[in-house]
Amino acid sequence: MKEQFYTYIQELQDRITSKLQEIDGVAEFREDLWERPEGGGGRTRVIENGKVFEKGGVNISAVHGPLPKSMQAYFGVGEVDFFACGLSLVLHPVNPMVPTVHANWRYFEMYDKEGSIVDQWFGGGQDLTPYYLFEKDARHFHQVCKAACDRHDPEFYGEYKARCDGYFWNTHRNEARGVGGLFFDYLRKIEGRNMQDWYDFVTDVGNSFLDAYVPIVLERKDLKYSREERDWQEIRRGRYVEFNLVHDKGTLFGLRTNGRIESILMSLPPKVQWRYDYHPKPGSREEALLNVLKKPVEWV
Repeated sequence: MKEQFYTYIQELQDRITSKLQEIDGVAEFREDLWERPEGGGGRTRVIENGKVFEKGGVNISAVHGPLPKSMQAYFGVGEVDFFACGLSLVLHPVNPMVPTVHANWRYFEMYDKEGSIVDQWFGGGQDLTPYYLFEKDARHFHQVCKAACDRHDPEFYGEYKARCDGYFWNTHRNEARGVGGLFFDYLRKIEGRNMQDWYDFVTDVGNSFLDAYVPIVLERKDLKYSREERDWQEIRRGRYVEFNLVHDKGTLFGLRTNGRIESILMSLPPKVQWRYDYHPKPGSREEALLNVLKKPVEWV
């Protein structure tokens, strides 16, 4: 399974970066190959200062070795070895009318000292973070997510949408990071569903990403915007940073397993503002976004 999924994310990275580069038309992805001293490595691809994408990363990694003590405590296990691979992406557009997007699809195995698998699971999802709310965009993103889920189980979309709304929640701000999408984790072999079934589901979601995001980018990337709207984008990016550094499990896992810092923190936007006690004007589009982020919405 690990070879099958790692081959898949390599191909998916190629497909996604090729399409995004085509859309941007100016900037190209810079590629870094890196190795982890304890075992494994990755292929980081970052785009910066483009016409459409101010900064973005589409990274894959496959790391292995003894599970660090800090993660043993986190998973509630003793001394075991692990293998983890995944694709993680974040895109921060130039135009504040285009939403930021995040996605991740991953696979994890743990082994006993004889090398036998003692646990394995898939995780991942994709979510949208707009700065100005276009309900059409949110509905489209969620409709594509739902279609991918429905091909496997009619219960999946409702369950994994709710988990996404719960996970991407800035508890210290009491607001959502964005308008959600899908989030799933610990997809293990259960009665009636084996690991190949989960592989088929997770890769179907991964294959849906460009269909979910690209039409939104194409429709919004050339809209006019003001300096004030750009300021709002940078203020909201601050909330994105807060979530990634305070709450995000992927950031925590990377830092605790001696991951590559540049790859882990590539999700952070290049220009951000934190204004003291800032509140948008009553009745403004900025306030309208905040009102939506106070409570999850059923988009489809």
